[in-house]
Amino acid sequence: MGKLTVRALRAVLVVVLTGTVLVQAVMVWALVSGSDPEDGSLPLTPLRVITILGIGTAQVALVCVWRLVTMVRRGTVFSHAAFRYVDGIIGAIVAAALVWFAVTAVNAPGQREDPGVTLIMGGIGVAILGVALIVLVLRMLLAQAVARDVEAALMQAELDEVI
Repeated sequence: MGKLTVRALRAVLVVVLTGTVLVQAVMVWALVSGSDPEDGSLPLTPLRVITILGIGTAQVALVCVWRLVTMVRRGTVFSHAAFRYVDGIIGAIVAAALVWFAVTAVNAPGQREDPGVTLIMGGIGVAILGVALIVLVLRMLLAQAVARDVEAALMQAELDEVI
């Protein structure tokens, strides 16, 4: 990965992480201060809490991606240490799906006349879980690459002994 690519990705990660922290702070302030009274049309307090948790899942994924980019830049991504961050991303995606299902459940009573919206929202939650499965497959590919890298290092060591 080139230096320009790493810098661009890190710039995007910083902007997104800063934005999520600001939105989270505003949501916590609105939740704590009660400055935005509920009019009864939506259950705002549960939605605020769910939003804060959902943003937290995104932040975990962003930090894990940052760490993986650092490992790529150093050339150490094909190691067992990378699994911790990939597992963190998978966990964050699964948590985001659960948060989305919670949003769906909170929104469902208001959709009694049109249950299709709830079904679509449930489908989106399943799609989010599908992304977690894709990252799991990529984790398995990383595991194969690490195993081959270890095997190649052992073969090189044996070859060095013979020579």
